Amino acid sequence: YHIILKCMSQPYSLIVVDDDPFIIQMLGFQLKKLVQIPDISFEYYTNPEEAYSGLLNMLNNNINPVMLITDYQMPEMTGAELIRKSKALHPEISCILLTGYANAIQVDDLVNDEMLDGFISKPWSEEDLTSTILPILENKNLFI
Repeated sequence: YHIILKCMSQPYSLIVVDDDPFIIQMLGFQLKKLVQIPDISFEYYTNPEEAYSGLLNMLNNNINPVMLITDYQMPEMTGAELIRKSKALHPEISCILLTGYANAIQVDDLVNDEMLDGFISKPWSEEDLTSTILPILENKNLFI
């Protein structure tokens, strides 16, 4: 599947965070294949604190971050913490947890607080990405 989004006056971005550079590389390849949009930037971070700073910078530069895909287990902060901080800063961002390990209580808390839009288990397939990302982008009315 390819996702083609309509052009908007404001550029937008998709943020990916994982402390494993190989995961970042793999996701980057698959997402660029899946989401072919002229005005989107893909932002990749191996440090969740840098990702949060990047999110703040995007908002200050009139870039609309439409989605955050983050690992759960990272040294600096968990994906759950990053999602909470990101949603506090930009409530419209859709958040997906991509992980091989997650604290079930924290994931349930994110779901109950309506902060988690999707969950993808590692290892994942392109179909997993498509079936999770596609409905979220459809709900944002970004299609042509």
